[in-house]
Amino acid sequence: MRLLLLGCTGFIGSELVPRLANSGHQLTVVSRKSKRNIQQKRNLNEVNYLNANPASAKSWQEDSPLMKALENSEGVINLVGEPIANKRWTPKHCKEIESSRLRTTEYLVKAISKLKKPLKVMLNSSAIGFYGTSQTDVFNENSPAGQDFLAKLCSQWEAIASTKPTRTRLVIIRTGIVLEKDGGALGKMLPIFRAGFGGPIGNGLQWMSWIHRTDLCQILENALTNNSWSGIFNGVSPNPVSMGQFTNLLGKTLNRPNLLPVPGPILKILLGDGAKVVLEGQQVVSNRLAQVNFKFRYPELTNALKAITHSY
Repeated sequence: MRLLLLGCTGFIGSELVPRLANSGHQLTVVSRKSKRNIQQKRNLNEVNYLNANPASAKSWQEDSPLMKALENSEGVINLVGEPIANKRWTPKHCKEIESSRLRTTEYLVKAISKLKKPLKVMLNSSAIGFYGTSQTDVFNENSPAGQDFLAKLCSQWEAIASTKPTRTRLVIIRTGIVLEKDGGALGKMLPIFRAGFGGPIGNGLQWMSWIHRTDLCQILENALTNNSWSGIFNGVSPNPVSMGQFTNLLGKTLNRPNLLPVPGPILKILLGDGAKVVLEGQQVVSNRLAQVNFKFRYPELTNALKAITHSY
């Protein structure tokens, strides 16, 4: 399949792009980074790279390289989004978190509607932040949206994606906490635990609805190629854990202590309102993945962490 990939040069894309290329898909990867730097990082010369900013209206003008790439595509994956928990939530950063997602999706949907030949499939990212936070509720794809900043953002994001033309199949993946050693939350925690300074974050009672990156990439590929997949899917493992369980198991896997908690007030100083992402979680399961009999390679956290830390 000829695919246009947006927002696929980061943590998830580093595994997804080689996987799709090895499966025989013809890929055009869009990035604001230079082609030379991306190719050196990926070492995939058979992949086409396009230097453009999909969050800019100018990039989608008629006869632009990005528009021509879309016209030549059969499917598109949109994972564009400013990282959420990397720095303090200032008003400026919150605006970047919003605009990177909403503008890109809005421009993409409008561009798809102008195509003479309809796009077969559109995969759009979302997040389990859609549900808000809770220590007691269990959320699935039919659960209502929450009312905090991220929940409202995800609702807007999904609503925009849903305005795509009816002939284009849409799959939205509400992604959980993605695990691998080279990025994401676990990538930041591993060096600390290795040094013997690891511990739970906050009170340790908040839920972590996680997924191994390999399983997430498999979900994305299945969504592309299986015409029966449409609508909302939660991209989470079937076995969420508490933060305390997670850090305890990580310490055991690394044979390191799990004794030095990170107090919530410290995170609030560092991240502002963004600390909510880390300190307040949600227990999320996926009824839709169970219905399509998706087979997880890493359904249990124990095996996932062993695989990740084996060569760390």
